[in-house]
Amino acid sequence: MLQPAANAERRDAADAILDAAEAVFADHGFAAATTRAIADLAKVNLALIHYYFRTKEQLFEAVFVRRSDEINDRRRRILAELFSGDSEPALEQILVALLRPTIEVGRMSNGGGFHYARMVVNVASGHDERSTRLTGMQYNGIAREFIDAIQKVMPGISREMAVWSYMHAINIAMPLMARNHRAAVLSDGLCRDDDLDAVIDNAVTFIAAGIRALAISHAVDEAGRLRSGNNSTPA
Repeated sequence: MLQPAANAERRDAADAILDAAEAVFADHGFAAATTRAIADLAKVNLALIHYYFRTKEQLFEAVFVRRSDEINDRRRRILAELFSGDSEPALEQILVALLRPTIEVGRMSNGGGFHYARMVVNVASGHDERSTRLTGMQYNGIAREFIDAIQKVMPGISREMAVWSYMHAINIAMPLMARNHRAAVLSDGLCRDDDLDAVIDNAVTFIAAGIRALAISHAVDEAGRLRSGNNSTPA
């Protein structure tokens, strides 16, 4: 039976490997990343990678799952708190629950989240079997929870528009995970992407307005379609 000190040492080694793998996969992608480079960065024996994770494929999945679980656990807690009160939350609150955990992980002070931010963008936009499987496994469930939440707080919005609302929100959130100072450059210093609250507030305001516009546009289109159908002359 392993003693507490031995258990802690194993956890430390596994965490060091995961941290190093996150950086190497982010810098080089899955195909070009090597377990040797990961072992060197983690300062562990190469055999330990195979002992803990068996293959590079399983190591990549472990890295991806670690951060996505962290993000989704926070999202679910916030979402549950929002719906636990007497009053229904606002759309903006739902969007904060969706965006903040994602963006905050990408801006973690120790740098690990920045590496994951680059990984998740590549995985989410990938069409290969690994990317599709990991995205579905880690994010489809939470996506449906937020789509349901959008429908709850936006009475009358169709499922179709709720799904598009979620997709547009995520597409806006992902680039915000990394602080690249481009907004500051484009605005000659007027915009600061190091002000996390301002970044999230601006994104939420923009996305919420877009969701409401989608809902209105779809309702208008449906009303027009129904009028056209009612006015048509039977054959």
